[in-house]
Formats: sequence, C-alpha cells, structure tokens
Amino acid sequence: MTQDVEMKEQQPALSNSVSSTGPSVFQHLKDIASLIETGAYAREVRRIARAVRLTMALRKKLKASTLNAFLNFILSPGSEVHSRLSSYLPKGDEHDMEVDTATSATQAPVKHSVPELEIYCYLLVLIFLIDQKKYSEAKACSSASIVRLKTLNRRTVDVLASRLYYYYSLSYELTGDLAEIRGDLLALHRIATLRHDELGQETILNLLLRNYLHYNLYDQAEKLRSKAPRFEAHSNQQFCRYLFYLGKIRTIQLEYTDAKESLLQAARKAPTAALGFRVQCNKWAVIVRLLLGEIPERTVFMQKGMEKALRPYFELTNAVRIGDLELFRQVAEKFSSTFSKDRTNNLIVRLRHNVIRTGLRNISIAYSRISLADVAKKLRLDSANPIADAESIVAKAIRDGAIDATLDHTNGCMVSKETGDIYSTNEPQIAFNSRIAFCLNMHNEAVRALRFPPNSHKEKESAEKRRERQQQEQELAKHIAEEDDDDF
Repeated sequence: MTQDVEMKEQQPALSNSVSSTGPSVFQHLKDIASLIETGAYAREVRRIARAVRLTMALRKKLKASTLNAFLNFILSPGSEVHSRLSSYLPKGDEHDMEVDTATSATQAPVKHSVPELEIYCYLLVLIFLIDQKKYSEAKACSSASIVRLKTLNRRTVDVLASRLYYYYSLSYELTGDLAEIRGDLLALHRIATLRHDELGQETILNLLLRNYLHYNLYDQAEKLRSKAPRFEAHSNQQFCRYLFYLGKIRTIQLEYTDAKESLLQAARKAPTAALGFRVQCNKWAVIVRLLLGEIPERTVFMQKGMEKALRPYFELTNAVRIGDLELFRQVAEKFSSTFSKDRTNNLIVRLRHNVIRTGLRNISIAYSRISLADVAKKLRLDSANPIADAESIVAKAIRDGAIDATLDHTNGCMVSKETGDIYSTNEPQIAFNSRIAFCLNMHNEAVRALRFPPNSHKEKESAEKRRERQQQEQELAKHIAEEDDDDF
C-alpha cells in the first residue's frame, strides 16, 4: 500500500484549468480519482478537498456517457452501487463518447474499494442530475448517498460528505419539499457532532438555519443556533453563510446593531465570485442601516455588478433620506414584487416610522417655529385628523431625543431649539471608538489566522528542505485562494 502511494505521488498534478485541447473530461476524472485514492491512503484531507475543487471546474462539461464510462472504470458493473447510480443516468449515444473515453474503455479497468471513491461517484451523479434539472432523480440519489454516509466514519470522507449534505438539501428545496428533511438534518447534525466532524457540523447547521428561515421559523432557528455546539470555523464559505443567517435572525428580532455587524462582515468575507450572495447581504444591510437611522453611502449601490439589483434599494434610501412619505409609498408600491421576492416587505413597513422621523428632523432644522398643520402638510400625513397625528408624532420624537424642540399646545406649533455644536457632544468620540474597535478586531483575526511551520525553533533546516517548505507554502496559499472562489 505504501509503495502504491509513493508511485502515485510521482504523477504530475492535475491543472485547474480544463482546456478543450488538453486531456478529455474522462481522463481528468481518472486523475481526480487517483488524487482521491492517494489522499485516502495517506489520510490527507487537503488532497480530497483539491479533488472536489477540480471537479467543480469540470461541472459544465459532464455528460451522461462520460459518467457511465467513469462508473464502469471505478465500480464493479454487477455491484449494487453501480446498478443504482447507472439507473439515474440516461443512456447516452455511443457517438457522444469522447475518443479518449472509447479508447480507455478497451483497457482493463482497475476496480477500487476505497469508500471515498464510492462517495465521489454519488457526488458526481448528483451534480449532473441537478444541472440537468432532473430533480426527482436527484432526490432519490441524494437520499441513497445519505444512507451510505451514515455507515462511514472516516475523516477523509468529511469533505465529500459536506458537499453531499448541501446538494441533498438543495434537491429537496428545488422540489418544494424542504420541510420533509428537517428531521433527517437534525439527526445528521447529531451524528456529525458525535464523530467530531466539524466541517459537517458547520454545513448542516447552515442547512438547518436555511430550512427554518425558508418557512419564517425565526424563533426555532435562534433556539437551534444558540444551543448548537461552538467550534472554530473551518470553511470561509460556511462561515459567511452563518453570518448572513445570523444577521437575518437578528434583524427580525429588532437587534439591528448586531444584525448590521453580521451582515457587513458576511459581505466583506464573501469571495468576489459570489456575486449573488454579496447582493443579498448588501440588500439586508441597507435595510438594517436605514432602520438604525443611518444613510448608506452612494458607493454601496455602485459596486460592480450590483447596480441593477440594488436599484430599488437605492430609490428607497433616497426616499428615507429626504423624509418624503409620499415618495416612500410610491417606491414601495413600484418595487413591491422585488421586495416580496427578497422577503424584505415586513422590514420596509417598519421604515415608515423612520421616514416620518427623518422628515420631522429636517423640518426642525429648517424652521425655528412652525404650526402643527404645516408639519402635517409637509409630512403628507393621510389620516382623518392629521393635526392630532402630527402632535403625537412630534411629542414622541421629542421624548425619544430625535429632535431638540418643544411643543406649544396653546398656539398649536412646534418650537425648535438652537442647533448646538456636534463637537461639544460625545458623537465624534463614539464614531472614533467604533472605527478603532473594527481595526483591532481585524488585527486579532489576522493574528489568529497565522500559520507557522512545525518545529521551526528546534532544528535548522537545510537549503533543500527550505525550498521544499516554501513550495508547499505556495501550494497551500494557492489552495486557500481557490477555496474562497468555490461553492457560491
């Protein structure tokens, strides 16, 4: 076994770019299978993680004929796994087979007994079925893969298992049956916790949170999140998803400050290629900042690739900034379908009070004395008794400290006090303190992420070992950069 591993280590590494003039897709799959087998024997999870990333690069080029040939190469044709996976694939034309696939099929295939390769076959077929929009077959395939995963307790399977968990939930979500697997996901989370599978715990916890939030079960999601075991984040993608779900939960629970921090951190940590995820984070972050009384900068809405998606929220922000209640109502009606699709309708209803408060603040700055009838007219209050409503709104704003004014009930007017110097208050100090805290947190996270070579203080390394170590560090940095752009 050791000799086999050493021989496989000498094979050239598979490049990340799949060229049409290079080896065929089938040959790439064979190289990936060899990489998985080597990682399984050597117990190197990093090799299997790289094999999964290389598979994602081949995703759009997978064909039924290629997958059938790969299953024949990896699995025994008479086995139960081979029969089950082959039944999910359509029977392709022999003319669709690539030349390299046909020639390799004439060779005597080598059958592998490593469980990691069996799980990899499940993953390949499941990805193909989802891409082909065959969701019923994908559900059956994913359920069969989960049954097989429950019998395996190997750390080298964890990376493949986390992907299967994700596609298992996705296949049921695409068919509208997401509630059916909630109990299974809870059982899988318990199994992953007992096996100390931290990557599986992260993935399944996010899938459960997504499951609850899909049906607006925010209380159950918060109970699960608060009672789930604490662990260090091992996947940047899963950590970003967790922060996004946490931000949504905090927003619904009126904890806007914590929600804003979680959503902005998720948007910053997300890979550049994850455009859709970053758009969703920015949409919710804009709403939360408006609910906090802040006005997002214009650059937030002008980010590359997000201008069109954030256009409704830009107009909404403009209406809140002006404090025009009628304009706010028109924008809410104009983009009601977009807000319903984003599930932010309830939050926008909450913004009505902020629009009134902003308009009232602008009035108090512009006028030293103004009648309540004019206040109601400028705020465009469409109620039966606008003057009484304006009086109650002004009284509440004064009590909350939103404006510095007094009410003259006798004459029915609002008297604004003279505007003071903001630098005589604690506002600049609070803003400066928040910036310092953000920089210190970023520094602490960078320090915790530092990696050091083992035993560097005990023995001096030779020039050859130093070159080998530097090469390994460069490969590791490349792999980490590839992970950031994957699976979004």
